Amino acid sequence: MIECLKKSGLKIKEIKLFMEWCAQGSSTYEKRLELFLHQRKVVEEKIEKLEKVLDMIQFKCWYYEQALADGNEDRLKTYTETPQD
Repeated sequence: MIECLKKSGLKIKEIKLFMEWCAQGSSTYEKRLELFLHQRKVVEEKIEKLEKVLDMIQFKCWYYEQALADGNEDRLKTYTETPQD
């Protein structure tokens, strides 16, 4: 669980607070839920950004595969559709 929280971007201080909430029992369920709802949003935003990066990398792989096959970039320089940053 701690490793998952670290990978989600929580700081050690926040993980410690979560662990304290766990020790306090059911009275902190709402706080824990809020924490996870927030972290879910943070992770979803990171994934969205990474998907855009992956789109560009996939395009560049295709681009250079074509350049290798053609022996140059002449045809590709006219290609105007690229993934958005």
